[in-house]
Amino acid sequence: MYTFIINPASRSGLGQQVWETLEPVLKERGISYQVHMTGYQRHATRLAREITGDKEEHTLVVLGGDGTVNEVINGIVDLSRITLGYIPVGSGNDFARFFRLPPDPGAALDLILSPPGFAHMDVGRIAYRDHTKRFAVSTGLGFDAAICHQAVISKLKPLLNKLHLGKLTYALIALDRLHFLRPARLRVTLDEGPSLSFTNVLFATVMNHPFEGGGFKFCPEADPCDGRLNVLVASGISRPRALCLLPLALNGAHTKARGICLRSCRRVLIESDMPLPVHTDGEPLFLQRQMEVSLEEEKLRVIVPAGRRKTHT
Repeated sequence: MYTFIINPASRSGLGQQVWETLEPVLKERGISYQVHMTGYQRHATRLAREITGDKEEHTLVVLGGDGTVNEVINGIVDLSRITLGYIPVGSGNDFARFFRLPPDPGAALDLILSPPGFAHMDVGRIAYRDHTKRFAVSTGLGFDAAICHQAVISKLKPLLNKLHLGKLTYALIALDRLHFLRPARLRVTLDEGPSLSFTNVLFATVMNHPFEGGGFKFCPEADPCDGRLNVLVASGISRPRALCLLPLALNGAHTKARGICLRSCRRVLIESDMPLPVHTDGEPLFLQRQMEVSLEEEKLRVIVPAGRRKTHT
């Protein structure tokens, strides 16, 4: 039995259109399935919690973008008993990049119905104040989170989606947000080691996958199945230089630049001298001064193409 969680509003209504082309395929093949449509923010979290509350094994198939994946993993009761399939129809689709999931919905469905392999993926966990939240791709604070916050309220993203240019959303909003940048001071503590201090910080991101923001390869060495997190801190970088570095991040060529610090860890505590915007998988958490990031003990089994099987522990 496959349980589909569909975001019909994903990519300005593309989710609904894609599902209308895929459901006849399921019926034609005689596939046993259930379908749940999301209707409001965090509805996918509620659905996933209700579906997995029995703590039995389930195959959940998400049709939507990275935000829908984020909502679903935040609702899963027992990660170890879930198999996740993903049909990417968002504007960023960073979750799909590392695993090389097919961009064509029909091919993605075929992959799910006849799985050639599985990856046992780490799931990130952020703790802030008295709250916790999971993430699949990345979490961060500062400039990149401010872009995510703006993308939620901006009319630019729906417009670019209609023009099939949704991947430009992050870059174009970045140009605007640079004008409002307020540099911060950060203290970063990796695992049990000594703290690192940074001034004039542009942003800090903690990544489980290599990509965020619609294809920016901020942490090229990140592997979502290796039991580790990758941290990038960008500090002491002027606005003009930031504009030059951003395109380089599309292929990971920014990593040797002055002001870019990369580290790997299992747990990281980030403390700021001022409240900064925070995001998880592009979803805003609003202003925070401190966040602790780690990995859940249980991994999530993800359906992936042949050759992308990952079984790190």
